[in-house]
Order: sequence, then C-alpha cells, then structure tokens
Amino acid sequence: MRLMILLSRIPYPLEKGDKLRAFNQIKLLAKENEITLCCLTDSKPHKEAHKILSEFCKNTYFIKLNKFKIYQNTLSSYFDKKPLQTHYFYQEEAQKKIDQIIQDHAPQHIYCQLIRVTEYVKKYSFIPKTLDYMDCLSVGMKRRSNKTSLLSTFFKDEAKRLANYENLIFDLFEHKTIISEQDKQEIKHPLKNNIHVIPNGIDTSFFSPTAISRDKEFDLVFTGNMGYPPNIDCAQYLASEIMPLLVKKKPEIKLLISGANPSAKVRKLANKNIIVTGWVDDIRESYAKGKIFIAPLKLGSGLQNKLLEAMAMQIPCITSQLANGALNANQNEQILIAEKAQEYVQHIFKLLEDKPLYNRISKNGYEHVLENFSWQSSVNKLNNILHT
Repeated sequence: MRLMILLSRIPYPLEKGDKLRAFNQIKLLAKENEITLCCLTDSKPHKEAHKILSEFCKNTYFIKLNKFKIYQNTLSSYFDKKPLQTHYFYQEEAQKKIDQIIQDHAPQHIYCQLIRVTEYVKKYSFIPKTLDYMDCLSVGMKRRSNKTSLLSTFFKDEAKRLANYENLIFDLFEHKTIISEQDKQEIKHPLKNNIHVIPNGIDTSFFSPTAISRDKEFDLVFTGNMGYPPNIDCAQYLASEIMPLLVKKKPEIKLLISGANPSAKVRKLANKNIIVTGWVDDIRESYAKGKIFIAPLKLGSGLQNKLLEAMAMQIPCITSQLANGALNANQNEQILIAEKAQEYVQHIFKLLEDKPLYNRISKNGYEHVLENFSWQSSVNKLNNILHT
C-alpha cells in the first residue's frame, strides 16, 4: 500500500517519545508498505536524518517551518478556538507542499501522528486517514495548569481547546489510535471506545540486562529529555523533596540525572549528590550505572519509554501511579509505586537493603516488559488497522 506518514517532527535522533514511536513504526511498516514520509521541522535537521529515514521510506520530505510565521500564528491563536499547538505547526506554504506531495504520490492511506498535523489533511475526505492521538494532550495540559500559578490561566485555556479539538477531529478520520487505555478513556468523544490502543514497544535486543556492564556508581538514576516540562518537574521534585530526606540517612547517596537538552533549571540541580550529564551517546550507559530507576512523574500523559527501557535492563523501578497507569505493572511485584516523598524514600531504602526484594522486582519487571511491550506486535496491529 502507498502510505503517507505525516509527523510534526523529524524522527531522528531519538531523544523524544514521539520520535521513538514514529521511527519504530516507520521501520516496521516499511516491510509491507511503500512509505512517503513528510516531517515538519522548525530547526536544522540532523545531518544523518534523511539518509537513515530514507532506508525505510521511498520518499522522504522535510518541510521547514518559517519561525516568524510560527510566532505570528501563535499570536493569532487567541482569536479562534483551535489549540495553540495546531497554530504553531500550521503554515500555508507547508500546506501547499503537502498538497503537492499528495498529488504527486497519490497515497492510498494517510497516517498522522498527533493532532498537531491534522489540519493539513482533514480536507482529504476521499483518502482513508488514521490519526494517532498518541497521548491525550488535553489531560497533560490540564495537569500542567494545576501545577503552576504563573501560567495556570493559559494552560487551562489550552487544555479546553485541546479537548474540544480532540473531539472535533475524531470524526474526520476513519481510524484512531492511542498509546494506552488510560489515555483512551480521557478522550471526550462518545465513540472513544472505537479508538485502538497501540502501545509502544521496546527493543529487548538493545535494552537488555547484559547489553552494557557497568559498576553501579549511582544509587538512583532518572533519564529522559530534560527540556520537557514533565521531566523538569520530576527532576526538581527529586532534588528538592526526595534527595534531602535520603541524604539525612545516607549522606553519600548519589542520583544521576541523564538526558538530552537539560534546561537551566535542571542544570542548577547539580551538587555533590546529584550529577547532571545532559546528552549521552548511548543512554544504556546511564541506566547501567544506577542501582534503582526512579521516576516520580506528576505531569504528562502516555506510556513512559524510560520505564520500559529501565525494566528491560532489569533495573528495579519506582514511579507514580500516574506513570504506571499506562504501564500497568503490579505493585510490589513488578514495580514499586509511591505518591509522597516519604513513600519514595521508604521504597528506595527497601530496595537498597532487601536483596530478595530487589531481585524480585528486577526479574518480574523485566518479564512484564517482555510479555507486553513488543514493537513487532504493536506495529502488526497498526498495519492491520491501516489496511482495513
């Protein structure tokens, strides 16, 4: 099938969740489909991106967005009811290019990742279309509105706009997918149960217990894109609420915060107990250095790839109920769940002091990922939907 895939970002390098999801789907969908890939971008592409993606795609297009028009469109969002995210990514020049690509390649199906790009193809009623909501963005934005006072009004307004748009765009696509049952239930459309749950997978040949052998230099490790607000919030919570309690009991305890694009707020967290690395060429190095993976996430939505990766490397994980909602691991068997700082502290010392518990959580978490999160099975399901 001639399949057109439209993305809001170039899915390389793989430092963000949407890129990781898109890249693995493209790689596997290419086995049975002729792919025309269209990626919007507001920055200079990685020098290897076109070459790597072209290995899987017959046609690969990077469509540059004009930065001045991004600001202009963002400001104009206050004069209508569409969310800022759709305004940010929509430009008339990009629309012309996408229209031409559709005319040139005559796709038999269009697959869009995230509602950010749906404006470009919603008019094509004669071509079957699938929308990957991926996450329920409106709920993620609402959580951010509850967290901050300075921008609370803006986030609340954007959350309402996103919820309305998620509902409106539903009817313009033949098929809809989402990353988890938890996110599916947050979509407001009365036919939301028709949305297909397509979870992320994990490459267990890459992320594996024996992939990289390192001394456990750190008691705790947290990874992710450190320019992403939910990860920034998580890192700050670790540094300000959890680490002081740990240091009182174990002054030499160490936390590694590792990942791309650390914001100024994250960089400022570094001290003798907290190491902030920024980008690393192989994130497995960071996982392998930690005894425990900890992710006290309070914001965001969707399935956390960082938890899949840590569990696949047989590192015991402690996280929030929110983050475990999509992972669906069993408390005290496959994962440890906490909400308050003191609960996280108790779980940490339990794992550090109770070797049988440490080994049980590590082993069961690893088996949970192997049994439930396969890219191949997820993309097989997606491919069947696209061919329906």
